[in-house]
Amino acid sequence: MILGKQGSIQEDFEEQGMNVGVIVFPGSNCDRDVAMVTRDLLQQPTRMVWHEDSDLSDLDLVIVPGGFSYGDYLRCGAIARFSPAMQATRHHAEQGKLVLGICNGFQVLTEAGLLPGALMRNRDLHFICQRVPLRIERTDLPWTQAYQPGQVITLPIAHGEGCYYADADTLAALEDHQQIVFRYSTPDGQLTDASNPNGSLHHIAGICNRRGNVLGMMPHPERASDPMLGHTDGLGLFKSVLQAVAAIA
Repeated sequence: MILGKQGSIQEDFEEQGMNVGVIVFPGSNCDRDVAMVTRDLLQQPTRMVWHEDSDLSDLDLVIVPGGFSYGDYLRCGAIARFSPAMQATRHHAEQGKLVLGICNGFQVLTEAGLLPGALMRNRDLHFICQRVPLRIERTDLPWTQAYQPGQVITLPIAHGEGCYYADADTLAALEDHQQIVFRYSTPDGQLTDASNPNGSLHHIAGICNRRGNVLGMMPHPERASDPMLGHTDGLGLFKSVLQAVAAIA
């Protein structure tokens, strides 16, 4: 695949098909960014799912995007979990279909119980907006098969509550069942205090459920997918999902 030209990306995927739904909450602000990747870059059927919509039966992939769902009142994602769209997303996940939560979407997935743990205020209590290296821990998932084991990629983060927290038993279970998909690291893959931008336990940047069909991550792959921006490390995630869906179609 030649990622430097948008046309070649479209040609690579024009014969594959994946129906994508992007949930839109009051306060979402990254929903159009995700749709730009799936609909415009990869030419996949993509519909914006209003938070009151409860029919997701036509979708292969549901994306819960970043932003400030319902203004992030109470806690980040605490209100969104009760929306009809998220109730339908739970059913979608229980069927083994794919669910991706990005940034605020990761927070929503933990609040909804689709993923364990919680996202708390960043260690230094500041909003962080920067590009960070991530070490890929697994490449046998629908989300990461386009990457190499141990590969370090760079993705943007933009959050104030991105510090992953869970109790000791939950962390042990995540490690034992290999549910940690991305970790904050140095560019050469080392795990250091300086490479952990928000203080997440075990350097966790993204996790999946045990089945592997639900992924939550704080970094934004959609902001590192367009060749026009000169940075495409995030495109591998969407490429992986598309190939996984095509393989079982």
